[in-house]
Amino acid sequence: MAKTLITGTGSYIPEMVQRNSDFLNHRFYTEQQQFIDTPAQEVTRKFQNITGIEERRYVTQDLQTSDIGVIAARRAIEDSGIDPETIDQIIFAHNFGDVRKHTIQTDILPALASRVKHQLGIQNPFCVPYDILFGCPGWVQGVIQADAYFKAGTAKKALIIGAEALSRVLDPYDRDSMIFSDGAGASIVEYREEERDPGILASATMSHTAEEVDYLYLGKSNFPESDPRIRYIKMNGRKVYEYALSKVPQAMKFCLDKAGVDIEEVTKIFIHQANEKLDEGVIKRLYRLYKINQIPEGIMPMSVHQLGNSSVATIPTLYDRVRKGKLEGHSVNKGDILLFASVGSGMNINAFCYRV
Repeated sequence: MAKTLITGTGSYIPEMVQRNSDFLNHRFYTEQQQFIDTPAQEVTRKFQNITGIEERRYVTQDLQTSDIGVIAARRAIEDSGIDPETIDQIIFAHNFGDVRKHTIQTDILPALASRVKHQLGIQNPFCVPYDILFGCPGWVQGVIQADAYFKAGTAKKALIIGAEALSRVLDPYDRDSMIFSDGAGASIVEYREEERDPGILASATMSHTAEEVDYLYLGKSNFPESDPRIRYIKMNGRKVYEYALSKVPQAMKFCLDKAGVDIEEVTKIFIHQANEKLDEGVIKRLYRLYKINQIPEGIMPMSVHQLGNSSVATIPTLYDRVRKGKLEGHSVNKGDILLFASVGSGMNINAFCYRV
């Protein structure tokens, strides 16, 4: 029986390192535009204790989201060994398009996926490029969407990209902005039969858009003298935290149950890299749903400490690094069962279970 396989991966980690110490001269304000008189050193210390983030990566002035998406895509194509002309779909997950340095205007005309197809030089007119806006779970949703197209018989090969340059839409006066970073990850997924039985076993997607819809949004700067017409990424951190703890474990269990996989069969869990304590809390609650209190050692690879939260890029970048032996203490091997899961603006949650 044919299944959707990840046959190649690639990623781009920006060269510019932004450490917590680089924020020591920043002046922070509340959402009500009141000056926070707590010393910046204390602000960054508390931030690191809560999130685990020590540093993050920003793109250089000459690069846009679509550019780093192309870099990751080229590496995934090379890793898979496929002919780019055989790609049926290019799915680009992002949230803000291309935002040039020193501007705040998003550019998604043409779609970033179309720009990738152009830069890759693909001539095949039946290679369809399109973008999806799904918050941080965008890359996971791209894989789920490709799997659905494969099963419908309308495609057999897809390039899934998750990339973001959040540094271009940050409010430097907002403490929450320290969580975000830039990056790109990409994968080639193919629909084919293998002698053994690897591939996607099941998937799940959930959305809550009542009071949760604006937990992440675009809003004015926290700085009192800012132009209210210019908007930046904003987050109700406490609400996002509570939502993720409550809902994500349920979606992950639903996915595993749908696949007929017991939690003890799972080798690695690749979860959205948003916040160390949040991710640890989600995993603990997932295992508690199975009445297990002891979390297996090494079950959850993490990159948030050095790379921060690069939205749609966190999971594909993390998987690429683990798959290629670039994250110490972690690896994936044939036969392993992996669980991918993410949560983000919308609010949206998704997961898929995958046998290597």
